[in-house]
Order: sequence, then structure tokens, then C-alpha cells
Amino acid sequence: MYRQFMGLRQLSRRTISSSARRQVDNTVKDKQRLFQEDNGMPIHLKGGSKDALLYRATMALTVFGSGYVVYELFSAAMPKKPQ
Repeated sequence: MYRQFMGLRQLSRRTISSSARRQVDNTVKDKQRLFQEDNGMPIHLKGGSKDALLYRATMALTVFGSGYVVYELFSAAMPKKPQ
């Protein structure tokens, strides 16, 4: 059992250490420049089309949810007519 454990340990070391590291560019300065630019846009829309789509989806869900809450409150306030 000990030999199997040592073999597994050696295999895991080999797998982890032999993997190539990816080079990731640091884009923090570019993002800071984009978000600090004074172009009259709200901060939640400066990220581009992805942010605009997320904002619109959030607003649609908020409006739908608010309307549904008003509908449920209205239906709970009105008593049902017995048949």
C-alpha cells in the first residue's frame, strides 16, 4: 500500500510540475484608464456590451418582479367569492 501511495505522489508531482505556465497579461492599468475616463457614461455601462446586456437583464427582472409582487398583494387583499 505504501508503494502505491508513493507512486501516486510521484505521478502527481510530475503532472503538476511538467505543466506549462500560461503567460497572462496584466490589464489592470488599461481597465483603470477605461473606468476613470470622463466620457459622461455611467460606471455600470463602461465595460461595454456585456455590461449593457447584464444591466438590461437586471432591470427587466426587477420590473417583472415588482409587477408580480403588486399583483400578488392585490390578489391577496381581495377576498375570493364563494361559489
